[in-house]
Amino acid sequence: MYRSHTCGELNATHINTTVTLSGWVQKSRDKGFMIWVDLRDRYGITQLIFDTERTPKDVVEKAKTLGREFVIQVKGSVIERESKNPNIATGDIEILVEELIVLNEALLPPFTIEDNTDGGEDIRMKYRYLDIRRNPVKNSLMFRHQVGMQVRNYLSNQGFIEVETPYLIKSTPEGARDFVVPSRMNEGQFYALPQSPQTFKQLLMVGGMDKYFQIVKCFRDEDLRADRQPEFTQIDCEMAFVNQEDILSIFEGMTRHLLKEIKDVAINKFPRMTYDEAMRTYGNDKPDIRFDMKFGELNAVAQHKEFKVFNDAELVVGIAVPGAASYTRKEIDKLIDWVKRPQVGALGMVYVKCNEDGSYKSSVDKFYDQDDLAKWAEATGAKAGDLICVLSGQTNKVRAQLSALRMEMAERLGLRNPEEFAPLWVVDFPLLEWDEETERYHAMHHPFTSPKPEDIPLLETDPGKVRANAYDLVLNGNEIGGGSIRIHDKNTQALMFDHLGFTPEEAKAQFGFLMDAFQYGAPPHGGLAFGFDRLVAILGGQETIRDFIAFPKNNSGRDVMIDAPAAIDNDQLQELSIQLSIQE
Repeated sequence: MYRSHTCGELNATHINTTVTLSGWVQKSRDKGFMIWVDLRDRYGITQLIFDTERTPKDVVEKAKTLGREFVIQVKGSVIERESKNPNIATGDIEILVEELIVLNEALLPPFTIEDNTDGGEDIRMKYRYLDIRRNPVKNSLMFRHQVGMQVRNYLSNQGFIEVETPYLIKSTPEGARDFVVPSRMNEGQFYALPQSPQTFKQLLMVGGMDKYFQIVKCFRDEDLRADRQPEFTQIDCEMAFVNQEDILSIFEGMTRHLLKEIKDVAINKFPRMTYDEAMRTYGNDKPDIRFDMKFGELNAVAQHKEFKVFNDAELVVGIAVPGAASYTRKEIDKLIDWVKRPQVGALGMVYVKCNEDGSYKSSVDKFYDQDDLAKWAEATGAKAGDLICVLSGQTNKVRAQLSALRMEMAERLGLRNPEEFAPLWVVDFPLLEWDEETERYHAMHHPFTSPKPEDIPLLETDPGKVRANAYDLVLNGNEIGGGSIRIHDKNTQALMFDHLGFTPEEAKAQFGFLMDAFQYGAPPHGGLAFGFDRLVAILGGQETIRDFIAFPKNNSGRDVMIDAPAAIDNDQLQELSIQLSIQE
């Protein structure tokens, strides 16, 4: 056997026993008469000692040749360590080595395999298999496993059945761009990789499976950010004979279960907020409610003077930043420069300092008196010592700009504690959203989302006001899950396709299989999908998902370790009947 114990389990109770260990050389210290080697595996580190008086001479000589990351096997006795290390589990003991076998030599790694490494992100992604040896990455992957096990335990105990759905499916025009896969056997035809198992889980409900889940890979060919990957993992769920309350109750329960089991945090409240309220109060549909700074709309108290910037604006809106009245003019100017960045896009910012003596000092004192500014303070909830930051412009743009400023100020003020968790349901999303480029409506979620029954007549008269029977679960300013009650009858689904611009022929060609299935007794059903990577990252105290994925892509969607995507040879292209047009 290669090992009798792991490198993390030995302690003082094992003293005077003979053990066999295997692992990687973390570091070696040669004092001439004695050599110490730290041996590492997934479970921890054990110190080895090669003593010229007690260890065979040939073993000592071999130990002198060991380099970092050599893979070795040792046999020896557990002895008490003279200089104990309270920072590791095996710190009371060491192994007096009697036998040493080098299982594999190793090149010097391109970066140090330690918690605080000297390797940059690019080099670590290229040598990801080495990066995984470091505790931060290793622990993140183990944490991901722990969350996945708790998800499966909870859903299985609730009567859900895990069912696998296909990866090679049909491309559909809705949603993000598909990754497509050419079919060699069907010349000129293509599969698509699924953006989600949406239609298949609905068909499982038609099939009577009742409660389905799957921890599943999904694929979207879209622009990437720190919290996005071209392939990602969902906790995909669907239930039959349920309404919105049933679904919210089940997945509040799952979120409580995860927070309690993983973080030992008890959550009692899952407040609810409509989409309109979220946009009006926080400027986005996934607000972080761990802190305040709610929007105060100022049109009624700011558009009565001669300040043209506000008078010409569709919306004047502000937030009260707690304790920031102490900011110097230089600090405020930097804040104004921050909102003017292209990523935010504001043209400027008006500010009001709420002084401790009850007076106000603003950047627009020329136009507004103390009574006016007091009304601004009332509208934004500002108190003495706060700084009111005001933006203006077109409603949707200015809300997004102020939302970005709100999050930035919360970050600067330390209000986004990763160990505090504040879940929120956002409900009553618009069913449809207008796309200026295509000049038609698109489904805000997907075309299978059910409209609120009372809003169905508005589809003919005012489609933009139709509310969806949809809901998102937000945690700490991140959407971690979203879903809806689905359409389950052919006529309503056909009406939905019509309003999305599909001809009957196009709808049949793309989704005829689903429409046909609805004619064979489809039950009322709905579901929800969690972004598993994002959920794990947030539970792990981070908002970027890359370290919780074993082999992630970079921001360009490339795997720099295996150099993918890559060209394929002409023989493969010919087999697939694909011709590439090459421009000189």
